[in-house]
Amino acid sequence: MADLNLKTRYMGIELKNPIVVGSCNLVTDTDNLKKIEEAGAAAVVYKSLFEEQIQVESMQHDEEIEAHNEMHAEMTSMFPGIKHAGPEEHLLNLRKAKESIGIPVIASLNAVNKETWLEYAKKIEQTGVSAIEINLYNTPRDKDVSSSSIEKEQIELLVELKKSLKIPIAVKLSPFYANPLHVIAEMDKTGVDAFVLFNKLFQPELDIEKIQHVFPLNLSHPGDYNLSLRYAGLLHGNINANITANGGIYNGDEIVKLLLAGATNVQVVSAIYRHRYDVIKKMLFELESWMTRKGFSSIDEFRGKLSKANIKDPYAYKRSQYVDILMNSELYTKKYNQI
Repeated sequence: MADLNLKTRYMGIELKNPIVVGSCNLVTDTDNLKKIEEAGAAAVVYKSLFEEQIQVESMQHDEEIEAHNEMHAEMTSMFPGIKHAGPEEHLLNLRKAKESIGIPVIASLNAVNKETWLEYAKKIEQTGVSAIEINLYNTPRDKDVSSSSIEKEQIELLVELKKSLKIPIAVKLSPFYANPLHVIAEMDKTGVDAFVLFNKLFQPELDIEKIQHVFPLNLSHPGDYNLSLRYAGLLHGNINANITANGGIYNGDEIVKLLLAGATNVQVVSAIYRHRYDVIKKMLFELESWMTRKGFSSIDEFRGKLSKANIKDPYAYKRSQYVDILMNSELYTKKYNQI
């Protein structure tokens, strides 16, 4: 397996293999970052900076200024503590993360207001990160806002970001569009460099005994990658941007499936929470074992081999697949009962 080439190019960045550790709390600790690198990960997405963090700092700053508005103007320099709070601290830690490991560090921004997107994307770029991941989603709150207006606003934002930034841009999307394929195709025209499919959004949960909202750790489950697999297979060869697949990826065989569908690389998080850092080594070993068994020397030789663009079966990614399962439900039930 020594002669195998696991390298892949993601947003113009050469990765030593297709495993990227996604945005999570683990990556905020320097020791964890080093363990992730030692385990063999090719890159890391740093924990997201959120609009709420930025707005909280802004409000705190205004309160401090208001409290001291009778002092001499030059004394506004007396707020050194504010400089490294909230988003400023995030930017400082992002820079430290980049300097602590040798693999690429990708930033993540999760904003709401256009001004925030543009200002902090630029500040993030100045930390020296290799790329930035833009988290786009919209929580429905107003029935009078049309889906087309939301999509138009998001596309216009990407146009502005591409004009403003020199580093590559990945767009992390939710699957909750009427036609994700159309939205992705339109966003692809802006020149963004990659799409991350898909964002696992935290949904509300209630504790009926305490009668309050709760926030459980929302890890992915094995098999959750199927939605990403479908869209990777449909998009490969039809857009210019790279495709990152994520969600419930726990072993090397699943990485193989997603690469066969057309993904450029994968992101893993939940597998590391459940099985710690050595799961990355295990995934790489399983990927290499499969490639050796099938006679592939590089990932490029089989990436997209089972995408819609490269298969003869016209029904593999269509509704008939779903209908076939329903029509043969009795057969599937019998097979399940025999397990």
